[in-house]
Amino acid sequence: MSAASDSRPAVVWFRDDLRVADNPALDAAARTGRPVVCLFVWDDRSPGLRPPGGAARWWLHHSLTSLDAGLRERGSRLVVLRGPAEPTIAALLSDLDAAAVFWNRRYGGPERRIDTAVKTAAREAGIEAESFGASLLFEPWTIRTGSGSPFSVFTPFWRACLSAPPPRKPLDAPARLTHGPTVDGLAIDDLGLLPAHPDWASGLRDAWEPGEWAAHSALDAFAAGALIQYREDRDVPGVDGTSRLSPRLRWGELSPHQVWHTITAARDARTSDAAATFLSELGWREFAYHTLFEHPDLATVNIHRAYDSFPWPRLHPSVLRAWEQGRTGVPLVDAGMRELWTSGSMHNRVRMVVASFLTKNLLIDWRRGERWFWDTLVDADPASNPFNWQWVAGSGADAAPYFRVFNPELQRTKFDRHGDYVRRWVPEWGTAGYPEPVVDLAESRRAALAAYETVKSAQRA
Repeated sequence: MSAASDSRPAVVWFRDDLRVADNPALDAAARTGRPVVCLFVWDDRSPGLRPPGGAARWWLHHSLTSLDAGLRERGSRLVVLRGPAEPTIAALLSDLDAAAVFWNRRYGGPERRIDTAVKTAAREAGIEAESFGASLLFEPWTIRTGSGSPFSVFTPFWRACLSAPPPRKPLDAPARLTHGPTVDGLAIDDLGLLPAHPDWASGLRDAWEPGEWAAHSALDAFAAGALIQYREDRDVPGVDGTSRLSPRLRWGELSPHQVWHTITAARDARTSDAAATFLSELGWREFAYHTLFEHPDLATVNIHRAYDSFPWPRLHPSVLRAWEQGRTGVPLVDAGMRELWTSGSMHNRVRMVVASFLTKNLLIDWRRGERWFWDTLVDADPASNPFNWQWVAGSGADAAPYFRVFNPELQRTKFDRHGDYVRRWVPEWGTAGYPEPVVDLAESRRAALAAYETVKSAQRA
C-alpha cells in the first residue's frame, strides 16, 4: 500500500453505539492504520425513521458530548452533520476520498434499508463498507427454532441463546486514533436536542449522569452491590434494587457484551441465582430486538392481528390526561407516572402496572401509552418500548394472558408495603386533596375481560 493510499481516511459512522470501548466499527477503523473520521449524522429526514422523544433527545445530547470527549482524548473528535443519512454520507465519503466506512448494525426496518443503501453505494464507488454486530449478544438470524423460524416465546428463545456459543469478549478502546482531515460540521448544541423554553429537564439532571464513563461506573457499582439482592429487590420500587443500565444500553454507552462479562465475572456462590435472573433480563432485551427484526412495524401494528378487532371504546381525553399526569386516584399508578415525568424513568414493576391499568382498566389503545413512554423515557428504544407495551396488552410475542390484569392496589400492598415509593411521588396520598379513582378497579376489570373475550371468540371462530 502506498503512502498516498494510506492517507485516505476511514469513516466510522456512530448511531446508537456512543462509546469508544467495545466498539467493533471504531476498532476496525483504528486497525486499518488510516486517519479516522468519527461521524454522527442527525437524520430527522429519512422516511420511516422515528425521531427520539424529548427525554431521549436530552440523553443523546449529553452522550454525544461524552463521546466527543472520549475521542478527543485519543487524538480524534466527533464530526456532527445533519440530513438524510444516505446522501449525507455519500457526499462526505466523496469529499474525503475515503477508503472505507464502518458502522455497527441496527435492526429496525427503515434503519436496515438506509444502511443497505449506504453500503451498496459505497461499494459501487470502490469504498470498503462493513458493518458489525455490537448492540446484541446474538444476531437475529443466528437464533432460530428447529424449523428455522424465529422464536415467539421467550423461554425457548433464551434457552437457545444459552446453548449457542457464548458472547464474544469486549474489545478494548483504541489507545490512539490518527486524526482524519478536517470536516466542517455542526456543534452538538446546533442539533437543538435540549429543552429550552421551558427547560423541563431539571429532574433528569438530578437523576442521571449520561456518558460512557458514568455508564461503566454504574455497571461496576451494580455488580459489586445491588446484584447480590437483585432477585429479591428488583420488584420493590421503594429500594435501589435494579441496575438502572437501560438508557446506557439504549444509547450504547455500554455494550451488552460488557454487561454480560462483568456480571458473569461477578458471579459467585452468593450471586449465582441473582446473576442468572439479571442476565435473563438482558435476554428479554434481546428477544425484543429479535422481534423487531421480524416485525418492523412493532410500534403500530399488533403482532397477533386478531387484536386489530379489539373494541377500544371512544377515548375520553380527560382520562388519558389523568393517566399521563399521574392523577388517576390510584396511588401506585400515579406514583409511577410522576416518577416518569420527573426523572425520565420508571421502576420496571410499576411500568407493567401502569401499562395494564391503561390498556385494561381504562381500555385505552396500547399505542397511546407507547407514544407517551416514547416521549418521556430516557431509555425508550424502538424495540423494547413497543414490545413491552404489546406484551402487556396481550397482542405481542409471548404476551401476557388476556385475563391477566394487574391489580394496582394488590401490587402496591405487595411490593410497596410501607408506602415508601408512593409517598415519595404522591405526597398528597391519603389526604382530602387526593382524587377519587377515575374508574372502579373491579368493574373495569370485568369490562376488560368482556372486551378481550370478543377477540378470543373471533379467534376460536
